[in-house]
Amino acid sequence: MRRLLPTSPAPRAALAGWLLALALVVPAASHAHASINAEFRPADEVVVVKSERRLYLVRDGRPFRTYRVALGLNPVGPKRQEGDFRTPEGRYLIDARNVHSDYYLALHVSYPNDIDASRARGRRVPAGGSIMIHGMPNVLKKPPSFYQSNDWTNGCIALSNDDMLEVWLLTRPETPIEIRP
Repeated sequence: MRRLLPTSPAPRAALAGWLLALALVVPAASHAHASINAEFRPADEVVVVKSERRLYLVRDGRPFRTYRVALGLNPVGPKRQEGDFRTPEGRYLIDARNVHSDYYLALHVSYPNDIDASRARGRRVPAGGSIMIHGMPNVLKKPPSFYQSNDWTNGCIALSNDDMLEVWLLTRPETPIEIRP
């Protein structure tokens, strides 16, 4: 089967922007297209369960999509400081979107929250930041199979590019995200 998505970053970013615009228009269609509207209705919440290596998109209190994820290189336990290679745990928001990332699309997670920042201050260490949900690196340094079967990020949550595009289209700014152990 021939792939229809572009493989270089610039066309992919343009395509992602176009698809996002399309996703915003489709829900505004008439009531005759209710089933299409339900399919494109965004998630109310994102839940990541680190021990399962799963990301769930939740709508009306129920998961409606699930994806396999890779985590930080040191995935057990909450992020405590910058450079610990851990994925945070707690409640955050998706507060920014980046089509020009070094990875295929990126959704910024609002880490550190007040609790994380307070803990880091108490330990006199920087809390860190730049936690994202993103796809594969735009420039692969290892074979694709490595990224699909290992935790490889510095603390981010990584998906396949196809899954990342779907998560991108089914989330909106300020979508809550809960990251569980």
